[in-house]
Amino acid sequence: MTMPMDAAKQRIARNLYEAEAALDLALMRQSQLLTTIVEARHETAVAPFTGQEAIVRLARGLQSTLSAEGDLARVHRRLQGIGRELCGDDGGDTPIKGLEEAAALAA
Repeated sequence: MTMPMDAAKQRIARNLYEAEAALDLALMRQSQLLTTIVEARHETAVAPFTGQEAIVRLARGLQSTLSAEGDLARVHRRLQGIGRELCGDDGGDTPIKGLEEAAALAA
């Protein structure tokens, strides 16, 4: 069974935007967790470095999520190129400059 090009483009676009939104949500949740841990440590007057290993690991997770966002920006940019090559698309409404900046920052 062959998928029509328009259906493929729509499915890819939908999944791509969902993946981008999921990474943003993960970044927000991890950031909120980091803030909550540090606030809890401060407000409960526990020892200053209580939970430090967990905080460091969470910070590494944040960095990994940021790196994943940069990789996904590169995927998005490449898919726009494929759309132009195969279909003459202009890449939709996503600004190429923004994708390039995100990919460069994550590199």
